[in-house]
Amino acid sequence: MPKTPSLGSIVFSHGNSFPAGTYRLLLDAWRDAGYTVHAIEKYGHDPKYPVTNHWPRLRDQLLHFAETHVEEPAFFVGHSLGGFLSVLAAAKRPELARAVLMLDSPIIGGLLTPTIQFAKFTGWGARFSPASVSARRRQHWPTLAAAHKHFADKASFARWDPQVLNDYIRSGIEPSQPPLERGYTLSFHRDVETAIYNTIAHDIPGFLRKHPLQCPLAFIGGTQSTEVRQVGMSATERLAEGRVSWIEGSHLFPFEKPGETVAEALKWLEELARVPAVA
Repeated sequence: MPKTPSLGSIVFSHGNSFPAGTYRLLLDAWRDAGYTVHAIEKYGHDPKYPVTNHWPRLRDQLLHFAETHVEEPAFFVGHSLGGFLSVLAAAKRPELARAVLMLDSPIIGGLLTPTIQFAKFTGWGARFSPASVSARRRQHWPTLAAAHKHFADKASFARWDPQVLNDYIRSGIEPSQPPLERGYTLSFHRDVETAIYNTIAHDIPGFLRKHPLQCPLAFIGGTQSTEVRQVGMSATERLAEGRVSWIEGSHLFPFEKPGETVAEALKWLEELARVPAVA
């Protein structure tokens, strides 16, 4: 039986602290729809690509991955951190990108840019960012069952699709190594998660003025996203040129509504494929 031609390649990038395996339902569904899908399992853990201010090395990790896994311009799709890295990579190397689809990655712009820059420089902002939580995040459990219960009992995780939570336990929890006691720990190290929050790309509009995005971009947001409420949508809407839609849910709507996320993403991928690149 002849192989069905691919609709194109997707290079997917995960959100901070959630390995790519957490998104298994989405990635498998996009493959079933006809796309070839590739994903970096964890950003920030390869010593060749450390976490630094504004994430240039994480962006380079994505670019190197795309160069070695894809032979054609790809759809760069990313959630949260992954969406930001996707637009930075596509702008830096336009020949690699067919389009960008951001899942709740609202771009910081306007007056927020100097405010966050000041907060990062002084360390003041760390007290009010997710880094204040991630630095103290529990990272050890005696059993996988205990880890599963720990997350399932949290209100934010209780909204997740049960299959997604199971995938997170499989990809996000691993046997612990010394000096930790025997048991299970986070595979996405909390110090890496915290470093990513503390070095957030606070001036993507400035980067794009130097490296204009030459491919179309779309944005899917969560109607109850705290991140969207804090950052606003002005910079994102300008970049997306009206290609914005919403799914009922929080910043983590891909985990809460994976089926709807798959369908909405497929709709945008089809539309983005029809948009001509900037000359």
